[in-house]
Amino acid sequence: MIFKLRSLRESDLSNLVQYANNKNIFNNLTDAFPHPFDAEKGKAFIDRILSNKPHHVQAITIDDQLIGCIGVHPKTDVHKKNAELGYWVAEPYWGKGIISKAIPLMVEYGFDNFDISRIYATPYPHNIASQKALEKSGFVLEASLEKTLFKNGEYLDELIYAIRKE
Repeated sequence: MIFKLRSLRESDLSNLVQYANNKNIFNNLTDAFPHPFDAEKGKAFIDRILSNKPHHVQAITIDDQLIGCIGVHPKTDVHKKNAELGYWVAEPYWGKGIISKAIPLMVEYGFDNFDISRIYATPYPHNIASQKALEKSGFVLEASLEKTLFKNGEYLDELIYAIRKE
């Protein structure tokens, strides 16, 4: 399946709300990504992303229509040489290899556009597909912290995958 990464646009709002307002998407993301995800939250998300230069988040598109997002989020203070990778794809596109191909593109974008030396991701233990996509993209499991996260009323282990700038 052919996809492209591009900057988010205000015109992406309807697709963003349609696909992001999904409990199965929310279950694989931090609580900072709200559920339900309505037009007001979608507009705030797009406005926040567009206010950053360079943009931290890119739209994942097929035929120029948003089907997900992927981003690198630079950290501050003593973590300033790190960025966190986050991503999601609309449920109808799961299992099609899109994220496995989008991750290396976003890693290259992150290292080219931000003063960082490490990009990390923290997929949930139940999200095996995400872990495999990260490993396929050269990320290595750096740590597994027991029951440090609390999501949907249960404790989860925190898995930390990372890739370093060569």
